[in-house]
Formats: sequence, structure tokens, C-alpha cells
Amino acid sequence: MVTMDIGAFSAKETVLYCPHGHGIFRPEQLRNLVPKGGTFGFDVIVEVGFALFVRCRNNQEVMAELAAKNVFISEREISFLGRKFIIYLALAHRQSRLGLREFLTGRGGYILHVDGTCEGDSPNLFCGIDGLSELVLDTVKISSEKKDELIPFFRSIKKQYGEPRALVHDMGKGIVNAAEEVFPDTPDFICHFHFLRDIGKDLLTDEYRALQKRLKKFKVRPALRRQAKYLEKKIDPASHDIDGIIESLQSGNCQTAHFDHIPTIMAYALIHWIFDCPSQSNGYGFPFDRPHLDFYRRLQEVLQLLEQIMEVNLSDSVNSNRAFSQLCKAIATVVEDQRLNDLARNLESKAAVFDRLRCAMRIALPDGKNGINDNGDSTDMKSIEEKITAFRNWLLESKHRQKTYANMVAQIDKYWEKLFADPIPVITPHGVFTVQPQRTNNILERFFRDEKRRGRKKTGMGSLNKMLKAVLADTPLVQNLKNDKYMEIILNRCSNLAERFSQIDAHLVQKELAAAAESNGKILPGIKKMIRDAQLTVKISTLFCPAKAR
Repeated sequence: MVTMDIGAFSAKETVLYCPHGHGIFRPEQLRNLVPKGGTFGFDVIVEVGFALFVRCRNNQEVMAELAAKNVFISEREISFLGRKFIIYLALAHRQSRLGLREFLTGRGGYILHVDGTCEGDSPNLFCGIDGLSELVLDTVKISSEKKDELIPFFRSIKKQYGEPRALVHDMGKGIVNAAEEVFPDTPDFICHFHFLRDIGKDLLTDEYRALQKRLKKFKVRPALRRQAKYLEKKIDPASHDIDGIIESLQSGNCQTAHFDHIPTIMAYALIHWIFDCPSQSNGYGFPFDRPHLDFYRRLQEVLQLLEQIMEVNLSDSVNSNRAFSQLCKAIATVVEDQRLNDLARNLESKAAVFDRLRCAMRIALPDGKNGINDNGDSTDMKSIEEKITAFRNWLLESKHRQKTYANMVAQIDKYWEKLFADPIPVITPHGVFTVQPQRTNNILERFFRDEKRRGRKKTGMGSLNKMLKAVLADTPLVQNLKNDKYMEIILNRCSNLAERFSQIDAHLVQKELAAAAESNGKILPGIKKMIRDAQLTVKISTLFCPAKAR
């Protein structure tokens, strides 16, 4: 046996039996230290679990940490104990659901936020979280967010925790339909951020992609990069010219800016200013941020500036203006393209309407800096409803706007009842108070981003496809360990997790491990080796069609 307190040791177990048929009697002390049939103690399982899933250590780091504590273990065993930790935690969670339900009820109920994440052809890791306590209530791995796959998950949550006070989710058709079937009488709201993002994409995507494609056709970015490299070679980094230009720009006194390399330095700076257009974005992503449009507008602004400079400085030598003229030549064709001008103008016109809706909804505002973590400001829901009503009426005032933004109006009308969540009165042992459903599903968005960040930290890989395929569905429950009340409930009067895990039936753990092994979607080892052979089809042909192969 191996435990954290003792290290490796040999144990002799004496089993007593009653000759009169009263049963077999085993010593409890050993079973409290190590799982039946296991080598590593419950405390080692907990140590590995926290290292992998809380501190985000990889297997090699966990090996080193344990070796320093006189516990020697292989990488493969660490992976196995990590899976065991999740299964023990999941079983403790399920066995504590009555206590969790009482806890949620005592707080006035729960608001169910649901969402899923996937990458490539990975399964969808779908979670339900209470928006008030931020506890993960349940998780499941499904092939897609279709109604038929979500209904059993919703019914399981309803059975375990009762009817939620409200639901919050995105606009996925499967989620909406499943929620309506399982929770027909529950207030149901969609995330304001997702609602705005979907409307904005429907409105702006076609012209935005056309603008992006048209810009790419002119190959202006590669041309500017080449010119920047050429100019960089002509600039002495140790020269005082750059400091002098910065001083002139700050003081606004052009008389101090008489340096030989001004055009070269300024042309170089302007190119990089054009490329710095993403700095205008606020971290919301498209359609809230539109960096390709910002790039094009910066090209226009630079060309206009250079034409003014060259017109004022006609008397200067050709050499002094060469950097400016070459930059003009590189961007003039792009800026003067009528198709690009039309696309940019139409895109800005529609974007202005979309931004007006953002202001009405008081979330992801054009000058906001909260990015994808934006939960909206504290404006009350009644005021937001009045502003959106006024916005809708404004769209319908003009026949042109009626035609251009008909789909936007239809989308607002379709989800009107799911947009405005009034405060919900709840009765608790401490009296009656109200809870306000969050306006966004960002609690889950942040949760998934944290999960992905932990996965990348552990594996060092940008892609999480393999991780999502291999991870156990109950892994997100680890996030609950940060909640003291949750720990108190699942410990069930035990002093620590190791002691709590020792009370869980080992047969249940083995059953869960076997079920997880069957559903992990891994290819059999022999087959995996076989399919790596590039000549597989030729060899199969030789095997089954020997005459043809000859």
C-alpha cells in the first residue's frame, strides 16, 4: 500500500469469520486508508486530483511533487487516479443531492443556466449551473445540442433539484425546445449578449465578409509588410530622430521636427498604425468589433493625410518625399476602389443601427471595455424594455428601414417574451426577497473559458479536441470545491475528502470506471497501430485478393 502519511508499506489483513454463520468480519482501518483492490490510498487519490484539476499540473509535475513526498508513481497511474478522483467526487455529489437541494431551496431556489462546449468533432460537454450560488449542478457529454439529447438531462436536473425559478440560455433551437417541454411553466429567458450577437451576425456578416474578401484580393497587407521591412532597414534605432519626432507630436510644434529621416520614420509609423487597428476593438468579437472595417478606414485616413503633406511640401526634394509617395502608391488603389467604398459605407450604416440596439439593451456598449465578460449595466429591466420598444418603433417609422431591417424586427418580436426578466419573489426561512435572473449566460461562458484555459495549461496544446473526447463528463464538478458550503454538504460530517471517499462503495467506483472506459470513444490499440500504415489498403488487397495482387 502507498499513502501520503506513511509512504509505501506492506499490510497484513486478518479476516475473522463466525463458524455459526453470523458473517465475515474485516478490519475497518485498512479499508479507510486504501480502496478495495487498490494500491494507492484515498489521500493519494485526493492529492493527485487536486494537482491535476485544481492546480492544473501535468503528469510529470505531479510525479515530481509526489516523489518529493516519498510517493513514487508512474504517469499512467497518475492518469488513472485522476479519473478515479473525478468518479469518487461525482458519486459523492450524487449521494449529496438531497442536501444540495435543501441548500438551494433555503436560498430561495435556483436559476438554471445551461450551455455546452465542443471543438471540432469532439462531443459536447453540456453543463447546468445555478446562477445564484454558481454551483455546477449536473454535466453530461452528448453528441449535439439536439432536443432529444437534452430532454433527459433537463429531466434529471428537475428530478434532483426541483423546478428552477428561471432558466437562462442561448438561442439554440434544441435548448429552447427542450426547455419548453421539460419546464413549460418556468420563466425562460435568453442571454442578451447571445441575442445581440446573433442579430448582429445576421445583419452584418454578408457585407463584412465581402469587405474582407475584397481587401484580400488587393494583397495590401503583404505589400505594407514588405514596405515596413524596407523602411526599417533605413532607420537607426539609436538615432535621436525618433525621440525628437515624439516630442514634436506631443508638443504640436512642427519647428522642432527638422530631421533628415522624418518621412522614413513617419511612413514606417503610419504603416504600423494601420496594422494596429485591432486596438480599436473592445474585446467583444464580431459583430461588435469590426477590425477589417477599421483597417480599411485607417487606410483611407493615411492616404488623405499623405496627400495633404505632399501637397503642402511640393518644394521638398523627391528623395525626402519618396517614403510618403511609395506608401501612397501602395494604398491608393485600395482606397479608391468603388466596390470597397460601397461595402464600407453600407456596413457602417447598418453597424450604426446595430450599435443603437446595443445602447438600448445597455450591454456590450460601443465604448464598453468589459469584452465577452460584459453582464450589462445596472439599468432596470423595465427601462430596457422601454428603450427597445422605442428602437423597434424607430425602425418601423421609415419604409426604407422597414425593408432593410425587417429580419431584425422579426427577431426582436420572436424573442420578446424571453428578453425581459422581472425580479422573482422567493420565500425562504429568512423571509421573502426577490432574485433577479442574470441578463447573460456569461457565468457559463466564463466557466468554459476557465476549463479550456486549464486544459491548455495542462497539455500545452491549443486544440482541446482530444481533451474534450477523453475528459470524464463529471470533471466540471471540480469547480464546486471552491465553495465552502458545497464542501460541507458533500463531506457529510467527514473531516476531509479522503475520509469521505473511503465511505463510498468500491463496487460503484469500479462500475463507473468500466462505464467510462466503454464510452470514451478510443480506438482499440491494435486497430490504432493498423490504421497508421499508409499502405493499409494495398496490404488488405494482397490479403483478400492475392491473385489480383500478383
